[in-house]
Amino acid sequence: MLKAFQAPGRFWKGNIHGHSDMSDGLATPKEACSRYKEAGYDFIALTDHFLERFDFPLTDTRPYRDETFTTIIGAELHAPETSRGDIWHVLAVGLPFDFAPTASNETGPELAWRARNAGAFVAIAHPHWYQLQEEDGLALDAAHAVEAYNHTSHVHCDRGDGLVMLDALLSEGKRLFTIAVDDSHWKNNDAFGGWVMVKAEENTPEALLAALHDGAFYSSQGPEISDIRLEGEDLVVSTSPAVSVMAVGPVARSSQKHALSEGGPLTETRLSLEAFKGAWCRVAVSDESGRRAWTNPLWLD
Repeated sequence: MLKAFQAPGRFWKGNIHGHSDMSDGLATPKEACSRYKEAGYDFIALTDHFLERFDFPLTDTRPYRDETFTTIIGAELHAPETSRGDIWHVLAVGLPFDFAPTASNETGPELAWRARNAGAFVAIAHPHWYQLQEEDGLALDAAHAVEAYNHTSHVHCDRGDGLVMLDALLSEGKRLFTIAVDDSHWKNNDAFGGWVMVKAEENTPEALLAALHDGAFYSSQGPEISDIRLEGEDLVVSTSPAVSVMAVGPVARSSQKHALSEGGPLTETRLSLEAFKGAWCRVAVSDESGRRAWTNPLWLD
C-alpha cells in the first residue's frame, strides 16, 4: 500500500485490460489508443484474447506511443479449465512478442506461470463474471493481482466486483495486489470506468511495468488518493473529497470514517490499525457519486 506514496515520481493513469478488433473488440488498436489518450489517460495495455481463432494476437501498439502517451504489450490468456469447467481468463501485462501460443496440453495455472516467468504482471481477471471459485484463485498461484473491479463485467452483467475473491485469497495468506480495469470492448459504454494510478518517475513501458510489479499504484473509479502515511498505529489517508474512507481486513475487521459523522467531506482521514495487527488491511474510498478507489493491501504481521 505505502509504496505507491513513498516511491519517487508521479502518478500516471492507465487502463491495463482492454480489447481491439484484433480479437473481439470493435475498435482498431489505433482507435482504442486514440480514445484513451483523448480521455486523459497516460498509458494503456491492449490485451486481446490470446486464442487460436484470433491467431494468438499480441497487439502491437508501439506505433501509437508518443511523448505524452505510451502502451504496454499484453494479452488475456486462456487455457482449460477451471473447477466449473470453463476456460481460464488470465490477464498478462508486459509480454514479449515471442511469447509462444498456448500449448494443447497447457493448463491455466501453467500458462500463467509461463507469462510471469516471461516478465509479465499477471492478474486474475473478472473472477465474479465467470464465478471463479476460491480453489481456482488458490490454484492460479502465479498471479500478482486480482481485478477488484472490471467495468465491462459491471456494465454487461452486474458482476464487476472481484473483492470477495481478493479478500478470500488475502485471508489465505496470498500477497496479492488490487487492480481496477475497463476490459473495454467498445460496446455499450464499457470504457473509462476503472483504472490504475501508477507511481513512476517516467511514463515508459519499462518504468510502469516495474512499478506494477512493485505494487506502487492504487486503483480507482474516480476518487483520488494523494497520500497515505503511518503515524504511530494510525493510517492517515489524504484524498479528494470523500463520503467514506475505511480500512477493511479479514472477517469483520474494519476501521472507518463517514462524512456525515465527521461534519462534512473527508479529505484527511485518520484510521486506527489496532484491529489489523497480525493480519492485513486495504483502504477503500467512496465519493458522493458512489465511485470508489482502492489501495493495495498493507500487511501488519
